[in-house]
Amino acid sequence: MKTGIGFWATAIALAMTSAVRAGNITGTVKLTGTPPPEKVITPLIEDATCGKLVKGKPTTQFYVVGPNQELADVVVMLKGISGKSTGASAPPAELDQVGCIYTPSILAIQTGQKLIVKNSDPVLHNVSTVPTKNPPDNKAQLPGGPDLTFTFAKPENFLKFKCDVHPWMFAWVTVVDHPWFAVTDKNGKFTIKDVPPGKYTITALHRKAAPEGVDKEIEVKDGDVTVDFTLEVK
Repeated sequence: MKTGIGFWATAIALAMTSAVRAGNITGTVKLTGTPPPEKVITPLIEDATCGKLVKGKPTTQFYVVGPNQELADVVVMLKGISGKSTGASAPPAELDQVGCIYTPSILAIQTGQKLIVKNSDPVLHNVSTVPTKNPPDNKAQLPGGPDLTFTFAKPENFLKFKCDVHPWMFAWVTVVDHPWFAVTDKNGKFTIKDVPPGKYTITALHRKAAPEGVDKEIEVKDGDVTVDFTLEVK
């Protein structure tokens, strides 16, 4: 009897050891073509209060491109998955207001995940959301005032945040109904961690170059998968 118990314990241990593990999806997004010149944010410079908070000439950041055409601020995510959000237990994401500019201007969160909006400026801001699939919201935020908290129940790409006090201030938040997404860094790189084995459609979205997304088919097995994207200037 002991031999039988030992046999099954060993078999279970071996099965667990040899089980296919979740993998990471990594890659780089690059841009082809020459993006249009960024525009100087003149109203910010001319504002009596905000103009004192910035140095030089701040510009729009529609295309953040590296020396080898690496493209930042691309949301890369698995497509066609819903109801798998872990947002309620995920750490809060943060959006700050610094020098009368939203930082970062592009981010992604899960449904049900808290988004904390901070005001690091010595001025009043008005945080207003302009969604297409979630209820709108509008909250004033005093200088040095408490953080604001937002959550969204429905998936939505590039949900707009704006400030009614300073009309040049915008940020875009993509809300995803699962945890398998990432935003490319300044080097155009991304990593989507702990993806279960399977075949998926992965999409890369950029607010200017690919607002509807560019899709690729991938398969995650035992180990990491690399997938790269090339987006075109539009």
